[in-house]
Amino acid sequence: MMSPFLKGVNREKAKQEGKRLVVENLLQLRFGSLDKELQAIIEPVLALLPEEFTPLLMQLSREELIAKFGRH
Repeated sequence: MMSPFLKGVNREKAKQEGKRLVVENLLQLRFGSLDKELQAIIEPVLALLPEEFTPLLMQLSREELIAKFGRH
C-alpha cells in the first residue's frame, strides 16, 4: 500500500511528464522536429502554466521562442 505522500509525489510527477509531452508535441507540430535549440527551451517553458505557454508556443516564431526562453 502506497502512502498518501508517495501517491501525491507520483501524481505530481505524472502531471509534469504530461505537461512536458504537451510542450514537446506542440513544438514538433509547429516546427517538424526538436533540435537542440528547441529542446533547450522546454524546461523554461515548463515553468509557465499551460494557459500561459500554449498561446506562446502557437503564435511565436521559432526565433522568437528561442530568444524568449533560450539561454542568453
